[in-house]
Amino acid sequence: MKLIDSFPTHKIKNLEYAAGRVFPYGASVIDGGVNFSVFSTEATSCSLVLFHHGSREPYAEIPFPEEFRIGDVYSMMVFGINIETTEYGYRFDGPYCPEQGLMYDRTKILLDPYAKSVTGRSVWGREPDPSDPFPHRGQIIREDYDWEGDKPLELPMSDLVIYEAHMRSLTMHGSSGVKHAGTYAGLTEKIPYLKDLGVNCIELMPIFEFDEFEYVREIGGRRLLNYWGYSTVCFFAPKAGYAAAAPFGMEADELKNMIRSLHRNGIEVILDVVFNHTAEGGSSGPCISYRGIDNRTYYLLDQEGGYLNYSGCGNTMNCNNAVVRNSILDCLRYWVASYHIDGFRFDLASILSRDQNGTPMASPPIIETIAHDPVLGKCKLIAEAWDAGGLYQVGHFPSWNRWSEWNGRYRDCLRVFIKGGAEAAPELYLRIRGSCDLYQHRGSNASINFVTCHDGFTLYDLVSYDEKHNLANGEENRDGADKNDSWNCGEEGETGDAGIQFLRMRQMRNALTILLTSRGVPMLLSGDEFANTQYGNNNAYCQDNEISYLDWGRLEDHKDLYTYVRNLIALRKAHPILRSSDYDFSHNDTGYPELSFHSTTPWSLDESAPNLTFAYLYAEGKEKYHTEETAFLYILVNAHWEPRTFGLPIIPAGMRWHLACESSSGESHAPGEERALDTYESYGLIGRAAAVLIAKP
Repeated sequence: MKLIDSFPTHKIKNLEYAAGRVFPYGASVIDGGVNFSVFSTEATSCSLVLFHHGSREPYAEIPFPEEFRIGDVYSMMVFGINIETTEYGYRFDGPYCPEQGLMYDRTKILLDPYAKSVTGRSVWGREPDPSDPFPHRGQIIREDYDWEGDKPLELPMSDLVIYEAHMRSLTMHGSSGVKHAGTYAGLTEKIPYLKDLGVNCIELMPIFEFDEFEYVREIGGRRLLNYWGYSTVCFFAPKAGYAAAAPFGMEADELKNMIRSLHRNGIEVILDVVFNHTAEGGSSGPCISYRGIDNRTYYLLDQEGGYLNYSGCGNTMNCNNAVVRNSILDCLRYWVASYHIDGFRFDLASILSRDQNGTPMASPPIIETIAHDPVLGKCKLIAEAWDAGGLYQVGHFPSWNRWSEWNGRYRDCLRVFIKGGAEAAPELYLRIRGSCDLYQHRGSNASINFVTCHDGFTLYDLVSYDEKHNLANGEENRDGADKNDSWNCGEEGETGDAGIQFLRMRQMRNALTILLTSRGVPMLLSGDEFANTQYGNNNAYCQDNEISYLDWGRLEDHKDLYTYVRNLIALRKAHPILRSSDYDFSHNDTGYPELSFHSTTPWSLDESAPNLTFAYLYAEGKEKYHTEETAFLYILVNAHWEPRTFGLPIIPAGMRWHLACESSSGESHAPGEERALDTYESYGLIGRAAAVLIAKP
């Protein structure tokens, strides 16, 4: 029996409709029909446009009667819709005056900003019809997925080892061995690998619906696409082209299956989200959704109605406008509640701190609101604390003790040091400590430590190329960062020189050794654990080919590197002292300082002086860390080109030094299986090498 306020009061063709419910926005399945709700401040009228799946012409267009508008919200309930075969959009009327930022055009049909599914790009790489007047269409889904008791994992931030990956690149190569390459289902097939490696959090590059054909072009016989997806079409809909089941309208379920399977294996999911701009671009960009619905609300505009561009992508979202702020919050809540997402990494997050004039604010409402939202209360919140407008906030991003940051200073400092930059040593000690100079009031959990990420060289390329090689992108090598702090170890690119190959492997292991023994949360770039390469391309944003795809054949070629990384991750998990988030380095129940730095002579180091050789000691006490036994971890680092011998600190009677891993030989051992050493006094390293020793009974 229908509620009294759900009775239809109007009819058009074979559809009946009535005044709708204002909340929630979007298209929601109700008893016998669908409730549609959409917002616009300055439109003079709105119509709902309904299509049969794939049809160019609508089968019905229903103007919202004036009595169906409450404030600035148009809502109606439509009965008799076949949910499985219907696509929908809106047509808005209003003033068209670009110099005032008003962009209403009744001839355009617009995508619902709250659409939970978007058709039109359901098969990755299928050429769109350029004459289609409505290429991105809303689709209605039922929120009836059976999670079988699953919920976000809520792992402690300090325990995370993050693995950044591109959904398609991870499994698209012919060597990946999966049935459904390049899809959510394909990633699900790789879960045993992720679990064996030891990572417990995967950070996915954008999976919100985007148009891979944005800026499509052909260079050298290759079709270049908007491959990375940092150009959102719809914030509430998963990328259909990443789903094997998308042609059947099942992309949401496939993604949820993937998330549920990851959770069952103890792996969290963080989404890389792009709220700083949209796919509508600048003034010459397409009118997909926001521009034609409420341009002056959603975007930052100048006095002439032009788009302010702090994103480098043509437009900037007006994130601290109350309406936009609520929309972003609705989006995040939806992904947590409906997809059980564990956290978010915010692309160019400094834009979220800008007011309607583009000026940075000390207490940005959107950042504070996200920090205190109850639905997001256990979510990981990670900021890329800079933007394309020159705002750099690493260590100073407004946090309310909730936000963490991609620590770009960690990346830059470590890169300089391992290639021989002695001047970087004093800063590197701070970074290894968890960047206490940057996050003294937040703890080292605020620091997401990384050496490489999607944006730049892979780890193998970092030690194989002095210069970027981006000609394949078709921009005459102008795109991508020029400052990479890389070193090719003696020859640019691939080489048959065994000495250079040996040095490159050492340098990769050196960086990984320091990364995974530093305080803070480590992040690995997918494929770095088996020396994946992009052939010197440090900006593969457009490469839907072997440049971007992970070549899993290299896993067999570099199995020793994979084992080295796996054992370092296991070491980190086995020793809570490495994961501690506080900055109390004073003496603990071992009688030693919890974390101390040394030269080749123990207890002797000028931390203010340039240096290429140092060591650091973790003293893990049983009382503080509730371990079965006391342990000492001594990490030796020699970035000098000549060998160095390190004196070993005196350890308590009854304990013995063991080797956990050494970068020069690639030798590594799982926790509990470390090789006992004969020496108590010294340990030698060849040039450009590192080692981890552990003292235990």
